[in-house]
Amino acid sequence: MWKSHPKALPYLFLSEMWERFGYYLMIGIFTLYLKDVEAGFAMTEKEASDLYGTFIALVFLTPFIGGLVADRYWGYKKSIVIGGIMMGAGYFMMGIHDITMLYIAMTLVIVGNGFFKPNISTLLGNFYTEDQYKDKKDEGYNIFYMGINVGAFICNFFGAALQILLGWQYAFMAAGVGMFVGVIVFLLGTKHYGDKTEKKGVQAGDMPFWKIVMFILVPSAVFGVIGWLLKGVTSEANPSGYIFGSDSTDAFIFACIPVIFFYGSLYFKAKVEDKRPIGALLTIFAVVILFWAVFKLNGSALTTWADRYTDREITGTTQTVFNGLKLAKEVEYKKDTVELYDASFRIQKVDGEVQKTVDYPVYFRNVAKDKLPEEGSKVSLWATNLSQSINPGWVIILTPLVVAFFTFLRSRKKEPSTPTKIAFGLLISALSVLVMIAAVNMGANGTEKVSVWWLVANYGVITIGELFLSPMGLSVVSKLSPTNITSLMMGGWFLSTSIGNKLSGVLASLWDTYDNKQDFFWVNFGLLMFATLLMFILLKQLNKVMQEKGIH
Repeated sequence: MWKSHPKALPYLFLSEMWERFGYYLMIGIFTLYLKDVEAGFAMTEKEASDLYGTFIALVFLTPFIGGLVADRYWGYKKSIVIGGIMMGAGYFMMGIHDITMLYIAMTLVIVGNGFFKPNISTLLGNFYTEDQYKDKKDEGYNIFYMGINVGAFICNFFGAALQILLGWQYAFMAAGVGMFVGVIVFLLGTKHYGDKTEKKGVQAGDMPFWKIVMFILVPSAVFGVIGWLLKGVTSEANPSGYIFGSDSTDAFIFACIPVIFFYGSLYFKAKVEDKRPIGALLTIFAVVILFWAVFKLNGSALTTWADRYTDREITGTTQTVFNGLKLAKEVEYKKDTVELYDASFRIQKVDGEVQKTVDYPVYFRNVAKDKLPEEGSKVSLWATNLSQSINPGWVIILTPLVVAFFTFLRSRKKEPSTPTKIAFGLLISALSVLVMIAAVNMGANGTEKVSVWWLVANYGVITIGELFLSPMGLSVVSKLSPTNITSLMMGGWFLSTSIGNKLSGVLASLWDTYDNKQDFFWVNFGLLMFATLLMFILLKQLNKVMQEKGIH
């Protein structure tokens, strides 16, 4: 697999695999940790989802700045190592049970990811600029992408076992260890990197960094503070006077205003020959926001679905194996003092204090009566965060099939254009939401638990949509961007991902407001279908722009 590729590829592959191991282990347990009443922060669904959405939004916002700093000042090696160390330290600190420490840890991860994520991908691309490797570039990125998903797949098994055996802190520490291993592997490959890690410096036509700071970063910070401080109309339903649901959401939306204005100005100030390509990219950025909003529910609403509404009981050989590997918890069916939840699994608080009651563990709330165990007996439940391995598992299985499918179409000269692939990716993603609507119906709106196969099916369908859409994003940016603003347009792709991630948190924070969970998923379906229709309406123009540029 490696012979025809640069010698640096195995080191970058393994470094990225371990980095993603740490990141996805952390994401897999993040909201569960926040909501844990005993060992976490006893947050409500709304509070946890809002913080999760803000966190992953900022994680995808900083690569824009990290990429520019590496390009112009630090170089790739220094940026990757510093970013990796910051992330590893953040993971270690995240398990310390203190809310201030949690925010510091999140900040380290956000900034560290900004330096690590874009630069290791760029560094890989640098090796494929040589003539002997040019025709292997797509294959090299496919191998690299597989490393991401191998790390994302295996991490949750370690996270589950360590949390069950030792607690949340040790699970977060495992994420930190994974990140540090990634940095060590990266450094071990130094002799194979040559001059590819050197900074490019400021190129002719590049926007000066001080202008980026003054016209994007400073206005965003100012608007963010205004959004945090500004209050809307207070009411019984909104006693704090939030404009968009929470202080963090208000701040984020306001902070995006000058950035969006800046990207709009790029279009209006562009040369005549650059206007249509920039306009096409901005259109795609706007549309894919809604894809990320629904896709990123995997760490919030869909984790809640796995935790509360999915039958996680295992028996027989599966129980023996999972118990042996510490991937399942034993829960006793007897009454005890437990947290008080209402009929819709909303945790009950008075003046910020979680209320208690005497009842059976909450898992048994919606187990069918004929499936309830005997009084005093124990059942084994697989760890909730294992559901986070379903999507990367599907990516590993489906990537070769999707690549083969497009290769087959290419051989018949029928391969669709990049915008067409994105349009169909949105449509397929919308269809995945129908699976969850059927799951809600099957479980009579959560009054009975449903099979995990509903989640498996949902992730399977949306993964096909992801493979049609996600790898195409950076590809179309590199193809359509005017050369003097490629970095800025790459930043636009990350910005759209970031806004989508925040919108995902906003959507998930509304989970408790829907008594009928089908309505929650119908909203998601509607958002994706709106994006799909918009993309198909614009498809003719987008394809025309691609043809004008002589690209497919």
